[in-house]
Amino acid sequence: MTPLESADRLLRAASRIDATFAEPKEAADWYTETVAEHAPTFAGTYGEAPGRAEIVRRLTAGEDVVGGWWVVGGRFLSVNLIACPHRIRTEYACPAL
Repeated sequence: MTPLESADRLLRAASRIDATFAEPKEAADWYTETVAEHAPTFAGTYGEAPGRAEIVRRLTAGEDVVGGWWVVGGRFLSVNLIACPHRIRTEYACPAL
């Protein structure tokens, strides 16, 4: 189920989190690689996903990077990076895997 706020993803069980990253650059690499891996299955046309530098900027500022695309077969792909510590939900702990 999609959380009401993107920061609520930090409350998920560790088994529901794909990865954690110590550095924004590592997270940006994961995000761009994941989107590129699935891009051939996108249904329709979409604007470009944010580039690596923009992702690093957002995460460094405590902002989330949230993307979603319809893919073939009527499915939806959601790729998210949730900043931690979070600039708004400072009470949420960072997950440790």
